[in-house]
Amino acid sequence: MTTPVQTPQHQGGAPDCRDLVRCSAAELNRSCFCITLDRGQLAAEMETGSGDPDFYNTYIATRPHLFSSVPVFLPQSDLDAMLGIVHAIEAVVRTPQWAEAMLAHAPVAARRADDVAGVFMGYDFHLGTGPPRLIEINTNAGGAFLNALSARAQLACCEEVEPLKARNTTPNFERRVLAMFEAEWRRPGRVDRPGLIAIVDEEPTKQYLYPEFLIARRMFEDNGIAAVVAAPEDLSYDGVDLTIDGRRIDLVYNRLTDFSLDEPAHAALRKAWQDRSVVLTPNPDTHALYADKTNLVVLTDLELVGSWGVDQETLNALATIPRAERVTYERADEFWRRRKGLFFKPVAGYGGKAVYRGDKLTRSVFQEILASSYIVQDIALPSERTVLVDGQPSTRKMDVRLYTYGGELLLAAARLYQGQTTNFRTEGGGFAPVHFLAS
Repeated sequence: MTTPVQTPQHQGGAPDCRDLVRCSAAELNRSCFCITLDRGQLAAEMETGSGDPDFYNTYIATRPHLFSSVPVFLPQSDLDAMLGIVHAIEAVVRTPQWAEAMLAHAPVAARRADDVAGVFMGYDFHLGTGPPRLIEINTNAGGAFLNALSARAQLACCEEVEPLKARNTTPNFERRVLAMFEAEWRRPGRVDRPGLIAIVDEEPTKQYLYPEFLIARRMFEDNGIAAVVAAPEDLSYDGVDLTIDGRRIDLVYNRLTDFSLDEPAHAALRKAWQDRSVVLTPNPDTHALYADKTNLVVLTDLELVGSWGVDQETLNALATIPRAERVTYERADEFWRRRKGLFFKPVAGYGGKAVYRGDKLTRSVFQEILASSYIVQDIALPSERTVLVDGQPSTRKMDVRLYTYGGELLLAAARLYQGQTTNFRTEGGGFAPVHFLAS
């Protein structure tokens, strides 16, 4: 590899490994400190994407750890393996036994099972030793719009990286995203386009990823679809139309984390969706069939899934998912003994809240877990990316998110962080583009 244009340069010895592509990726992640994010170009991309010349200074500069300045390198075989897991999950979700099993314990609002694709599905992976390990499935996965713009603002640190960067610029991202929303609109049999889309979240202006709500709104508007960013209490439902300020809403891009829409403030939205007066994406069905954390318990019960007639290739892909189990009082002693190899997650949690590595667990917290609704997963350690902080090498944990629709890849991005989960508070951390190295 030629000398990168930025300093400091690549340094250190190569890892001892047999797979040359994986070895190269590992070495780049360990010792390539080149700054590839062109902040000036990022500001220009943000202005184009938002229509606001002050967008970068207002929303991005004030979030200094939203984007890392370095890319992540992975072998193409890891992407192929991750997509294999996504496709395996999609195949299982399509079985009648899955819908029956998952909707049996779903909230009442989610028992329709007729409209479940959901925009921006997110599959999060750790890539330590061995195959990629799926750690979580998310509906309404955030960050895709921001990552797409960031990918266009990357410099190539050397000649070999230039073609990798070109592959990661997602030139058809906007077109594919529009097609995704139009597909959701047409899923019930419509043939036209939505007239008004509402991007809905709690106190949207206070959300960390509020900037991408504005970018999404601009994208819709630039393509002839009216759009608003709204809080759920801004919506009204009269039994016929879901409206905002007297305007009929045709489709809601749902960013709420009340996945079953149980909160009183979400009653209008829930009723309009249940009455089929509005298209809601993702919706309670989507979450129940894909992202409820208890689903991981079933997905990793290969004997059960195999009894549904699922083929061996699909089972082999599912076998790489860390085993998940429900936490119960009856097995408390067992889980306490095994805690150092486990990760504890609340069933209704999101965003890494109230999650615990077992080796960090205290008895008092464990008692709180037993009194709540939790699952445990076998720990799948993340890989690492080395960055420079104040001129000194510092390691950051890394996970990779695949944004998908209907099982097809829209975008891949990494997140660099310190601590138990991603937090966008880490110097040198944040979203990072992924460059996949072919064999």
